[in-house]
Parts: sequence; structure tokens; C-alpha cells
Amino acid sequence: MTDLSGEQVIAEVRAEIGPKTLLAFSGGKDSIGAYLALRDTFEVVPYYLFRIPNLEFVEESLTNYEKFMGVHIIRLPHEALPRWLNNYVYQSPGNAAVIEAARIPEHEYSDCIDWACQIAGLDPKKMMAAIGTRAADNQIRYMQFKKYGAINRVKRQYSPIFDWKKDRLLEAIEKSGVKLSVDYKLFGRSFDGLDYRFLAPIKKHFPRDWQKICTWFPLVEAELYRYERGKAS
Repeated sequence: MTDLSGEQVIAEVRAEIGPKTLLAFSGGKDSIGAYLALRDTFEVVPYYLFRIPNLEFVEESLTNYEKFMGVHIIRLPHEALPRWLNNYVYQSPGNAAVIEAARIPEHEYSDCIDWACQIAGLDPKKMMAAIGTRAADNQIRYMQFKKYGAINRVKRQYSPIFDWKKDRLLEAIEKSGVKLSVDYKLFGRSFDGLDYRFLAPIKKHFPRDWQKICTWFPLVEAELYRYERGKAS
């Protein structure tokens, strides 16, 4: 494990990049914790990576977080979106020819950092993005921090709360007064995929968002059918 504490990681990065920092903001508890750890040291510039554009329940949560933080959250496409489309995930035969003709460009996570810098007027060669990963989440992350530390200058990322345990995270969130997104009531975590645990609640509680998902992925109903059929057998 790195010899630095989370507070020392923040201080070291602050000395390198100056008064502003990007924050990869998922709307989940860990990204909220990262914001709370950073806000007294940095002017935080959060960005959110959407997997499907303009879902109403996502936008409502982001708007609430913007009010809490007092800053605009930049919206950018997650690298999964063009990859899903180019691999015809839940696509109808009619869409396949359109997708092939469109030649949708794919991008990497590092491109999102560059785009956020461009929008915010920051120097991408100097800037790093904070992420809310914690060593206590699981054994894989613990080993990653032990091997690479909490600052990854190659990926331009750092983890200001890598050493926080769950109790500390929950206490910080409770003291801040921030209201968690509806995701936690429906999914138990932030929305981040096209599997049953997200799709079934969205279809039930957010029909307009469900229709948007079906517009992008016309055969997504197959995920619900597959799960429910398998559960019944």
C-alpha cells in the first residue's frame, strides 16, 4: 500500500496541478466521498459519463448534485456507448446496416479527461482526475493500490479516498447532508449498465426512460426475457 494517506495524496496532487481538479463523478457514494474530501482544497470540476443520453432519472439526480456542489457537472459519453453500438448490442437487423454505415468513432477513458479539460479550460497535459475508488472495496482494488499507489500519473488519475473505510464514507455523506440519488432506492448502487438489475426497475418506475433505452437498443427486452425465463426454469 502507498505510504501516503488520502490527505497527503490530495496535498501532493494539489502541489502538482494547482487549484482546480477534475472529478470523475458517477453519482455513487464513492464519488460523493471523493468530492467531500476534495472540496476544501480544490475547485472541483466534476464530469459524468453517460451510457445513454438524457435519461430523466439520471438528469434529475445530477441536477440535485449540482445544487449541492454549487457547480455544473459536465456530461460526456461513456466509452461503453459507441462500443455497444458498434458491437450491435441489443440491435435489430435494420439498425445493423445503419450502424455499420455510420462508422461510429470509439474513444478511451483518457479522451474523456481531454474533453472535460477542453470544456473547462484546463490544461490536459497538467490535469489529473480524481476517482472515488477505495482499497477496502475488494481484494483486487487493495492489490492495485498496494502495487501502484493512489496516484497514477500515466492514466492521469488519483484516488483521494483510497484509504477510507465504509464507515468513514457513510459518516462523511451523512454529515454533509447530501441526498443520494434514486439509484440507491431502486438498484442499491449507481446506474451503470444494461443488465436486468437496472433494466427491470427502470421499466417499472420510469417508462419514458425505458422507451429511450429501447430506442437506442431495440432488442433490450431480451435481457428481461432471458433473466425471467431462466429464473422460472
